[in-house]
Formats: sequence, C-alpha cells, structure tokens
Amino acid sequence: MDSQLSGGFLKHTLFPPKIFTPNSITLSNGVIVSHNAIGVVEITPPESDKAIVISSGIHGDETAPIELVDDLVSSILDEAFQPTSRLLLIIAHPDAIHAHTRFIEENLNRLFADTNPLRNKECELANNLQEQVQVFFKKGTEEPWHFDLHSAIRASEHYMFGVVPASTQATDIRPLVSFLKASHMDAVMLSRTPSSTFSWYSAEKFGALAATFEMGRVARLYENNMEEFKPLRDALVALLCGETLPAPPTEKGFSNYKVTRTITKTSDAFNLAFSDDAANFTYFAEGEQLAEENGTVYSAIAGGEAVVFPNSKVAIGQRAALLVQPFEPNLSEPLYVNVERDPGPVAFS
Repeated sequence: MDSQLSGGFLKHTLFPPKIFTPNSITLSNGVIVSHNAIGVVEITPPESDKAIVISSGIHGDETAPIELVDDLVSSILDEAFQPTSRLLLIIAHPDAIHAHTRFIEENLNRLFADTNPLRNKECELANNLQEQVQVFFKKGTEEPWHFDLHSAIRASEHYMFGVVPASTQATDIRPLVSFLKASHMDAVMLSRTPSSTFSWYSAEKFGALAATFEMGRVARLYENNMEEFKPLRDALVALLCGETLPAPPTEKGFSNYKVTRTITKTSDAFNLAFSDDAANFTYFAEGEQLAEENGTVYSAIAGGEAVVFPNSKVAIGQRAALLVQPFEPNLSEPLYVNVERDPGPVAFS
C-alpha cells in the first residue's frame, strides 16, 4: 500500500507532509492508484467504460461526504471492490475542514466559471481542481460523470436530493435520474440558469452527467450516522463496478422539481420575508411575499413556489434563494436541462 495513504486518504489530506510528491502504486488486481495532489486520488482500472469524479469537502463543514469519499478510497486500496470506471476522488478544502466552516474567505462553490485571480486560498483551490478535472476527463473518451457531494446547512422537506445544473450541452440526464432513485434520494431539482458550481463546470465544459448531492445536515467530522447514506454508497459501488444499480425503494416516492426563478442579492438592503432558517422546499402559496429589496417585492407566482437554499447573508451578486415548482418529466423521451428553458425533449446548445 502507498505509505502516504496507509493512514487513510482523509488523514493525509488533513495532515500532509511539508513536501508532497505525487506517486502511484499498482494493486494486485491491476488497479493503479495515483496520489496526484493533496486531497486528490485517481483510480485507473485495466479497462474502463466511465470516467467519474466524486468530490467532497468543497465546503469544510459538510463532513458526511468527506467520510464517504475517504471510505471509498480505503475500500479500493483494500481491494474490497474493483472499479471498472476511471475515478477521480477529491477532498477539496482541508483548511475549512479543520476550521469546521464552509469556507475561509470566499465560497469555493462559486469559483468554477474560469481561472480565478489568486486573491485567496479558495481561488487557488478552484484553479487547481479545474485543472485536475480537465486533465482527468481529457485522458480518455469514456462517458463522463461528476457527483459533487454536499450536506445542507438547514432542515429540508427532502433529506437527500440532487441538483442538476443547467448547461448548453446536449446531455440526456435520464441515467443520472435513475441513479438518484437507486441511491434512495428523495428528490431531484433541475436548474434553469448557468452557475459557477463544481458540478456545473463538469456539465458545461465536458458534457458530464453531473449533479450536486445534498446529503442530510452538516455535522462535526465523525459525528455523522453513515448508515443513513448506505444506499448511496451501495449505488455508487454498483456504478463504479459496472454492475446493475439497486432497485429504487418502494416505500417512498421520488419528487421532481424545476427551478422557476433565482433571486439574486444586489444590495445590503435585501431581506427575506421569512426566517433565514426556513427548511428547504418550504412552500409559499401564490401571492405570498418571499423577499424585498429597495422597494422590489418578490412574491410567489401562480401555482405557488417552494424555496431552496435561502440565505440573505450571501455576498452581493450571489444567489439568495432558488424558487422551484414540482413537475413530472416524460422519461420516455430524452431529458435535457437547458439554459433558460424548461426541461424538456429539445436540447438548447
């Protein structure tokens, strides 16, 4: 076993040596494990049909995803399963993990639009991660996937859900929706406008089947009940190994949402009309006030809207809330998440 990883991927990421040297080992099953950078491990099997990025730690206090990625790396090193996909496994922001905070100076998950000026640690991390992902996807021609794993900072009407970014790529996301169902997610939310999140970067630049996963609530490292996420882990292992995905649960339903609007904070005068700790997917009937800023009032549209990720304390120019409505996609036809268009059978590219 690689001595750098003998104590665990997470331990090395949090307590790296002063001088890091990338290195690779070949396991007895022929899988190559490459420790490319602090917090970045690449897995190369003898043959592969997919190229999958699984990232965690973009926000340092969202620890269940970090523990899950650490467990996947350990299981591969122990040869508990043999992937048939090339993998890039990431624990992104050790400084924020140590501080148990979302970020140190700037929200890392808003920095994946392009190369950033080096004004802080988050900009440097985003640039390095974009380069790692670019090199990884360009190495081969396999089907690209990206799961960016997060945990919510608030309660939610749906404990686990996926957010699929909108892109200009003509990528049919039905396989991704099937995976969400197999991993016992409660809902999927389809975006409408481009963003600068990590999952959007892979979807837009490489046509990846990409989503941001919300896994429960934030907690201290090693204080998560990882049994809650066993169905997700089982589905990931099946996908990584080219096996049939587990059957979706029959005891609960699966909800589909599309984003109707994004509310952006443009001044310090912005205020939500409800408590900042309102649960994700809290519903507001038509006409109910949602927010106000310098005389502009935002109210729920016809049919009502549910609010997701409300946060009045974001920086000016950033998203203060997403508003969504339920819908039922026709899964007998391709499903595209189009920039500024309703999700539907015609890709805008």
